[in-house]
Amino acid sequence: MMEGRGSFATRLGIVLATAGSAVGLGNIWRFPYMTGQNGGAAFILLYFACVFLLGIPGMISEFIVGRHGETNAARAYDILSRGKPWKLVGYLGILTSTIILGFYAVVAGWCLEYLFASVMGKIQGDASYVQQYFQSFSNDPIKPCLWAVAFILITHIVVVRGIQKGIERASKLLMPALLILLVIIVVASCLLPGADKGIEFLLKPDFSKLSGSVFLEALGQAFFSLSLGTACLCTYASYFDKNTHLTRSAVQIALIDSMIAVMAGLMIFPAAFSVGVTPDAGPSLIFITLPNVFQQAFAGVPFMGYLISVMFYALLVFAALTSTISMHEIGTAFFTEELHAPRSRSAWIVTIVCCLIAVVCSLSIGACPDIKLLGSDLLTFCDHLTAQYLLPMGAFLTSLFIGWYVPRKVVRDEYTNKGTLRGGFFPVYLFIVRFVCPICILLIFLHQMGVV
Repeated sequence: MMEGRGSFATRLGIVLATAGSAVGLGNIWRFPYMTGQNGGAAFILLYFACVFLLGIPGMISEFIVGRHGETNAARAYDILSRGKPWKLVGYLGILTSTIILGFYAVVAGWCLEYLFASVMGKIQGDASYVQQYFQSFSNDPIKPCLWAVAFILITHIVVVRGIQKGIERASKLLMPALLILLVIIVVASCLLPGADKGIEFLLKPDFSKLSGSVFLEALGQAFFSLSLGTACLCTYASYFDKNTHLTRSAVQIALIDSMIAVMAGLMIFPAAFSVGVTPDAGPSLIFITLPNVFQQAFAGVPFMGYLISVMFYALLVFAALTSTISMHEIGTAFFTEELHAPRSRSAWIVTIVCCLIAVVCSLSIGACPDIKLLGSDLLTFCDHLTAQYLLPMGAFLTSLFIGWYVPRKVVRDEYTNKGTLRGGFFPVYLFIVRFVCPICILLIFLHQMGVV
């Protein structure tokens, strides 16, 4: 390991930081909607199956690459491939995470604005007022850009402090705070009159809605929710010590990520159904539907509505920040080690590049709609490019790399910590990585392309 490179100090830090990279806004604005529309508890069971049968082996594969290399993603793949072009998989992950951080910061900046606005009581009003507030804000040429840049700078402040003093310490604060806020809002939401309809909508299994298409949706959500294909898991694993139990860590991270996704549904659906609203997905759910839902649901206790609104947007900010920290670290580690530059300078390279991406993406969906690429605004283009092409490609190539290229003994040694762990499931893991994961990822790709 490079001298002074740093590592996680505790196993709790490993789990919370890596789980934080997986927990993001997608857990809150996409998973509940997909669950409600695709069979409720039946979809959740299908999603859990995808996470544990396919997502966890994918996570372990990236952990193996990162911990074995003990360096940034590109060099880690290079070390394991002994100088062959597989290092391009690492470069792909670094490129993907940089693009995602750039456009993700735009939405994270909206969360910051809404946290500030909810504290100041600015989003109190009827449905049309709330919708107008969002449209006015998102079309402003300055404010969304400033909030996006502010979010990247907050991320920068954490990352530049290093692994233990920055990322690990922040994760130990943010993840428990996120869970506490989530539990409070879930309890408040489930105690509302009529909340049982929302709980039923989310958790009542409807197996008639399950289909091949729904399976692929669950599979895609499982892979993307766990940050597979971004080089994040690989980069964080490079800070693991050699005694870290990779399989146990992957299971713990998957459990936390899945639990938060389900709890997000229990936060949203009971409140929405209590006021007769069926939630949609995406930005409109977070910034238009839910502010009005919270106001109506807690109209009898105005201060409670105000408090829930503030806590909700604080929750979103924390969820976004745990993800942006991990994405920033991928590029920071790369530039630090490949350019032999101080960590602060490397972090600034990532920060400046991502700020530029964020500003252009923000303008393209607001004040400057003429900024387009292949007929789409830049935020939508970047979202589709990463979700439909780059992420599946990274996860697919990593499965082939670990399953077929890296010597079996090397993979087994990492899986069993040089034989100190039993590794009874290793043949099952290797079979899944060699055959099941590549086929499933290919099916996800073809599904997103509209082929299957």
